Amino acid sequence: PAIKRADIGIAMGITGTDVAKGTADMVLTDDNYVSIVAAVEQGRVIYSNIRKFVFFLLSSNIAEIMIIFLAIVAGLPAPLTAIQILWLNLVTDGAPALALAMEKGDPDIMEQKPRTKNEPIVNRSMGIGIIVQTFAQTGAVLTAFIIGLSWHLEAGASIPEGTNVLSYVLNHDWRGVDVQIAETMAFATLSLAELFRAYTVRSERASLLRVGIFSNRTMQYAFGFSAILLILVCSVPFLQPIFNTNFLTLTEWGLVVGLALIPAIAEEITKFFLRKANM
Repeated sequence: PAIKRADIGIAMGITGTDVAKGTADMVLTDDNYVSIVAAVEQGRVIYSNIRKFVFFLLSSNIAEIMIIFLAIVAGLPAPLTAIQILWLNLVTDGAPALALAMEKGDPDIMEQKPRTKNEPIVNRSMGIGIIVQTFAQTGAVLTAFIIGLSWHLEAGASIPEGTNVLSYVLNHDWRGVDVQIAETMAFATLSLAELFRAYTVRSERASLLRVGIFSNRTMQYAFGFSAILLILVCSVPFLQPIFNTNFLTLTEWGLVVGLALIPAIAEEITKFFLRKANM
């Protein structure tokens, strides 16, 4: 009865009875109570990695929805095509998300207070993170898209001197205009933003510098794999028509990389304030 009533019923694996082992939630195969600490730590690591996985994918997908929604509301062409969104979800997000399962856990994971039984996976701190990331990613991608549109107008068109670029882009008639380069800039910005974020999301509380940039080798492979494929998709001629991409100049790539870093920086700042608030 005591094992059943306990939050976590524990039984000895060697000296314990079959009834006790069948009732218990945890069986110590070596009959060593020290194993409980290791089991609790591993359980915390697994739960934390599940939360990171959910946070990473949920915030990225909500941002994708907001990007398309705001572009439509503003009367702009779609910044992302259907095949690009599919690529983002399966390739760009897929490899880093799987690499998050290989995380060893925060350095202070055993010092963190226990969570309550009824605490949802998407708790208050994660909700704040999702909101921040939705704004950061949406802003970065739409900025890249709008700049791309202003840099690549249709033949013979130009922005009059003294005209506000944003106002011109929002009020311009884009019907029939080839916006492929602007779409490529938006696609590349979101792809790199999610790859950079895969590093900052590796810990819910600790900064990336404390966790260590190179401490998860699987993440290095995932980042390299997805980044190389992104470059190929944007640069290889026979792949460009499939993914609706185009060549980008070094200047355009520089802008893309700079904007793609914004969500990762925003995440580190968010974690700093969450640590200060002890959330």
